[in-house]
Amino acid sequence: MAIDTRHDDLKSLRIDRTQRGDNGGKPPAWARRYILGGISVIVILGLSALAYRTFSGDTPVVEVVRASAVTSGSDEGAIVLSATGYIVAHHTINVNSKVTGRLEWIGVEKGDKVKEGQVLVRLEDQEFRASYEQAKGAVENARAYLEELQHGSRPEEIQEAQHNLDEARATLANDKITLDRTKELAAGGVDSKQQLDDATAKFQADQEKADSLAKAFELAKIGPRSEEIARAQGALVQAEGQLDYAKSQLDATVIRAPVTGTILDRTAEKGELITAQFASAAAGGPQGSVVSLADLNDIQVELDIAQADFARLFPGQKAQVTTDVYPDKVYDGEIAQISPEANRQKATVQVKVQVLHPDRYPGIELRPEENATVKFLAKDVPKNAKSAAGVFVPSPAIRDRDGKKIVLIAFNGRAVAREIHILSERSDGALVDGLVGGEDVITTAPSTLKDGDKIKIKGQS
Repeated sequence: MAIDTRHDDLKSLRIDRTQRGDNGGKPPAWARRYILGGISVIVILGLSALAYRTFSGDTPVVEVVRASAVTSGSDEGAIVLSATGYIVAHHTINVNSKVTGRLEWIGVEKGDKVKEGQVLVRLEDQEFRASYEQAKGAVENARAYLEELQHGSRPEEIQEAQHNLDEARATLANDKITLDRTKELAAGGVDSKQQLDDATAKFQADQEKADSLAKAFELAKIGPRSEEIARAQGALVQAEGQLDYAKSQLDATVIRAPVTGTILDRTAEKGELITAQFASAAAGGPQGSVVSLADLNDIQVELDIAQADFARLFPGQKAQVTTDVYPDKVYDGEIAQISPEANRQKATVQVKVQVLHPDRYPGIELRPEENATVKFLAKDVPKNAKSAAGVFVPSPAIRDRDGKKIVLIAFNGRAVAREIHILSERSDGALVDGLVGGEDVITTAPSTLKDGDKIKIKGQS
């Protein structure tokens, strides 16, 4: 040790009293004073070095961030909450087929712009076209029969019925004469009873034929019954319904865009079977849809807001929207939808913010599933005011001590504690009072760091 070394050196300085002359071997007074003073200095230096090595540790290195003052006339002063989420299309449409068929042609790719009514897909239509032609023939047949009944008998048909009736009546008159003569001859024994019976039977048969032809003649003049016409009309309506159904099935083989928008996905290819019923998850199985599309001028930001922050929001609240892709482009927004129920597992409430003018910046397109940050604005923001609204500090700088919120400030090589009050919170920090702005607040430091401790700022010598 340093003390022992110096003690040995002092021993070597002793004077051999046997060699002294006068004074009885004692050193002079001035020598004793210098010797004692030197010993004291050496002891003090040794104890100081030992105490420094024992009680002195390494000075902690901390990281700091400059606290920024925010005025009420700025956008930051109007922000009550900041949250991140994802851009979603307000309405995403999966375009399906109404009929089952094999895909013959598809004319769009992912990302294509389409207009309402534009043809997207065509299915093979041979079977549907044959059914349509068959139904069309049935309609024409039913219509012709109805028209025939409605027009009634033709004059030629009436004349023919009249001629048949006249002929039957003439035959009947001749049969009457023959029957009367046969009766007279049979009574005189000239004709037999068999001849009389034959004449009687022929007369009766011709009588019935004449009556039948008379009724047919009357019906020919009256025309068909109203019930028969009604039945024919019903058959025509039924045939027309079958035709309309067959036409709709044929038309369904051509799939058109239901709205103007952008193709988000293409899920079917040429030759695949498209079903209108149950799609299959197996490879090569029937597909349930062909494309999905959305109107990208009608988009929203979907957010999960913590229940503790939910009270700061209200329907129709204005907001500012930025994306990670273009963080310098700010879009106007407003709360369009608040979920009527919370998520129990995540302790959040889903909120959707409508982007009011997504085409605000020419050449820049907001895309579904992009990350977005939404800053919700206060309901009443003072105008033309530049008074201090608070100081923004990042979340890592805020600490809890004895039930109070504090920050540690780096000042003259030491940590200085300042009590603060939170005015509003954001996802990356809070707006507080208790600071003036410009302070170097400590964000990263040992958990044992306290007020008054010496510190060293990272990156500074």
